[in-house]
Amino acid sequence: MPDPTPDMARDASRLRALATLDLAGMPPEREFEALAALAAALLDCPIGMVTLIDRDRQWVAAAVGSDLTEVRRSEAFCNHTIESAAPLVVGDATRDPRFADNPFVTGSAGVRAYAGQAISAIDPATGSSVPVGAVCAVDTSARGFGAAHHSALDHLRQLAEALLEARALRHQAEAQAEALRRTDRAFRQAERMAQIGSWRLALEDDAVTWSEGVFRIYDLDPSGAPPLQNALEFFPPHARAQVTESLANTIETGAPFDIEVDFLTAKGRQRRVRSMGEIELKDGRPDSVVGVFQDVTDRHAIEESLRRSATIDVLTAIANRAAFTAEIERAVDAARVTNDPLALILVDLDRFKAINDGHGHLVGDDVLRAAGRRLRRVAPVGGFAARLGGDEFALLLTGRAAAQVDEVAERLRIELTMPVHVGGWAIETSATIGHASLCEDVDGPRALIHRADTALYHAKRSARGSVTAWGRMRPGERRRADAA
Repeated sequence: MPDPTPDMARDASRLRALATLDLAGMPPEREFEALAALAAALLDCPIGMVTLIDRDRQWVAAAVGSDLTEVRRSEAFCNHTIESAAPLVVGDATRDPRFADNPFVTGSAGVRAYAGQAISAIDPATGSSVPVGAVCAVDTSARGFGAAHHSALDHLRQLAEALLEARALRHQAEAQAEALRRTDRAFRQAERMAQIGSWRLALEDDAVTWSEGVFRIYDLDPSGAPPLQNALEFFPPHARAQVTESLANTIETGAPFDIEVDFLTAKGRQRRVRSMGEIELKDGRPDSVVGVFQDVTDRHAIEESLRRSATIDVLTAIANRAAFTAEIERAVDAARVTNDPLALILVDLDRFKAINDGHGHLVGDDVLRAAGRRLRRVAPVGGFAARLGGDEFALLLTGRAAAQVDEVAERLRIELTMPVHVGGWAIETSATIGHASLCEDVDGPRALIHRADTALYHAKRSARGSVTAWGRMRPGERRRADAA
């Protein structure tokens, strides 16, 4: 594509500048009408105008002494005016070859004298000043224009350009304000969609500012003021301490915080919220803490459900083998530090295969569910019940419960000998149990499990439905088991 000609480039620049003014074709504004009247008065002419030139026409932005609103650009005196920085002065248009055949000269308008000065505006694409029209005076009698008239035209030009600049700035401000309104609307929609809000804490006076989203999470009316004195009371004590500590640490060190805590809304709804904050500087010094506040209750519930499904045995609703492995490792480490008692009970349901074969797997599942319920019922505070797989179960005891492992194991044996009632059937059940306690010569979770398993195997050999403790096995049996 060939490069545009200089005339085309000037036209494009002028059109961009005019677009920022939004004056062409608009009703005359009072300021420009006053300017047109000044032009007529200062140049002693019956007609004064402020005009704008677009691609094909001259628009009359304001006029006195004339009813013209637009003129073909090819017929407009001002079209010549914008081509020069100097004023265009015509004493007798009938004698000027540029205008002698102009219909405004030959026709009923009877234009004879003209004096005009180009007025400019800023092209937003280039930042440069470009002529967009003229301020002019017109007479129906031939006459001359002196130095005072030239000076008046220059003053009128300056006034006109100041008005154009002010209008451009006003339009720019309005456009920016509308853009901000659109951004604010989009932000409010995003807040509602993401269940999020923003906040600011001024460090100088502890003034707090909330967005609408924060009020919504608190279940408070956004038209009110943030509850500065009791905002932290919406958090339960453990969460309140975490929020207070995080905020204080950010103010002291400048490090941002990102926490998730429990929350109670003004309407008493239990929620889970995420709060993030960071220091905002002013002149290089901490001025405020700004951040976001988000209701993450739904996401938290999904994550908790996923965590539970990853650690809970679906059939019995107690912990699965993976959760048991993690818990016994944690418990052994903790007991080594605190010297608190720790005991492990292992359980095998007796003749479970016969139940499955004789009554079907659905009945077998009911028996396993019953075993899970009974483990939970027998487990004392601090007890951890798990299904290890098939018909194998475990109960991990800590603290005082671990010191009473013999009594707990016996209660569990009794519970598991009670029949399970399924569909009118009374399914006879029993369980064999072995248990062991953590002591100095147990070097970790694996050894503790091995000892409890050995006790369980010993109980199976002795009598189904019995309980054996590792510590009550004969020393020779224990040495052989440890050596295995």
